[in-house]
This record gives sequence, structure tokens and C-alpha cells, in this order.
Amino acid sequence: MYAQIVLFDKFDPLDVIAPFEVLVAGARALGGGFTVELVSAEGPRQVVSGTEGLSLAATGTLDPTRPGYVVVPGASGPIDGDPDDGVETIPVLLARAAQTALTPLLERAFGDPGITVATVCGGSIVVAMGGLIDNRYATTHYLGMDVLDAAGVNAVSARVVDDGDLISAGGVTSGLDLGLYLLERSFGPRIAHAVEKLFEYERRGTVWRRSGIEPGEL
Repeated sequence: MYAQIVLFDKFDPLDVIAPFEVLVAGARALGGGFTVELVSAEGPRQVVSGTEGLSLAATGTLDPTRPGYVVVPGASGPIDGDPDDGVETIPVLLARAAQTALTPLLERAFGDPGITVATVCGGSIVVAMGGLIDNRYATTHYLGMDVLDAAGVNAVSARVVDDGDLISAGGVTSGLDLGLYLLERSFGPRIAHAVEKLFEYERRGTVWRRSGIEPGEL
């Protein structure tokens, strides 16, 4: 089983590093059978993030046939500014990522029943802008919820949203919660708890699913 964490130009470093460290710790706790790697749509390369030029190395090409998880991060950049004036705001960066070879690879991943696509922060917006999750349920950073809505996604204000083969997490630090949830989902609570204890971090919030009793007015 694999967890392929995608790098694209101007990615947000914490969106990548938080789930990467959690999942690598889980792989060690398992003692084998789970591989975590950094990949890009273009293949092995040094990928520059949107935070002070920090870069990470993609060691492979995103393979949409490898069973497991494909994790898509968001971008790091200015929140405010006019793109017409050349300001590369986060929505501009996310839209650019959606226009690369990443989108057709993610489309193939969604078509494989052995793969679940997971996103952190603006990663769900990348997938939405690629037209891959129309009418699905997802979350993102609170500043991007309206962008998800405009892209035809049912935006849910929750820390983690599980919509079957699409699992999304909210703001930047939610990558920790996503990683722990993926470990529990695939390998059980004991593995997830061991990593939670190691990191001295407790998962936040209820994982939202489209199931159970519909709540009334509170």
C-alpha cells in the first residue's frame, strides 16, 4: 500500500510535511507493507514551495494505479491582491496547479477503486478546479469555502470530511488530523493512537460523513 504525497509549484510546506511525518511514523509502527513518498506529476524534481523558496524533492512520478492514498496539498502565497496586477494569490496558484498534468492523473486515480484521494487545505480546491469532484462533499481552509461552493462542491465546515474515495481536511495544521485518520481508517486505532502518542498531538473534531441522522435546528 502506498501514500503518494503530491508536490506542485508553490505548494504549502506544512500541508505536505504534516501528513508525511504522520504517515511515515505509521509505516514504521506497521513494520512494513506501507510506503510513503513525495511525488510530482512531472516526475522526480526539486519543487519550490510558496514559502520563502523552501523546496522539497519529488522522488517519483505520481502513479494513478498504485493502491492506497494520493494526498494533494494546498498552496502558499498572498491572500490579498489583484491577479490582474500580477499578484499570484493562493487561488491563482491553485488554479495553475489544476491546469497541469496533475489533473488527468488525479482523474485516473479516482477511476481506480483501490485509490483514495485525500487533500489538505487548498488541495480540495485544486481537485475541484480540475472538475473532478462536482457535487461531492469536501472541506478546505475557511477562507476557501466559497471557492469550493463556486466550483460545484458541497462545502462542509469540518476538520476532516470522509466522502468515500475523497477525504479532505481543513486548514494547514489539519494535515496532522488527516494523516492520523488515514492510519486509523486503513490500519486501525492502535496504530493511529501510537503515532498520536509519539507526536503528543490529539486529533481535533469529528470526521464528517454523509451518514447518520440528519440534525435539526440547534
